Amino acid sequence: MSKSRWYAAAPGVGATLLCLSAALAEPTADQASARNMSEMKFAPIPGLPTCVQMAIQSGDPAQGAFVALIKAKTGCTVPSHWHTGSEQLMIVEGTARVHMKDMGQPVALRAGGFTMMPPHHVHEFHCTQACTFFLHSDQKFDIHYVDPQGKELRPEEALKAVNETPATAMK
Repeated sequence: MSKSRWYAAAPGVGATLLCLSAALAEPTADQASARNMSEMKFAPIPGLPTCVQMAIQSGDPAQGAFVALIKAKTGCTVPSHWHTGSEQLMIVEGTARVHMKDMGQPVALRAGGFTMMPPHHVHEFHCTQACTFFLHSDQKFDIHYVDPQGKELRPEEALKAVNETPATAMK
């Protein structure tokens, strides 16, 4: 099995993503909902650094399109990677630096800041001040870490460079 489906091939990690989806399940698109951040259930995201946690707002990241509220600690870095689906991100609070391949200098995003990455677009995310942001993806969640030459890396290898380890299960 290819590295691009590492989470499905690694024992237990695919099941963990399904458990994450079930545990954090939110109303479907045909159900109304409203809640404040204090009522949301945040959990680690398999494959991402342990300094990141997600609360699903709608959809199911194991099945398809979704919206999530994500918190990242100060200094948290998600090194160069890409996703199968497009990704739209809007900062709620804190400050983040986004560096996108072929787009020049990194961009500092503050509350209200927005970025969009098309499918397979290599980018890096660094939370310079504890940050919270909404993330929308038009496809199920996956992450493909890459080195500077574009060669795919295993999550453990990519995150070791930023002194992190990939989350594997809900806490």
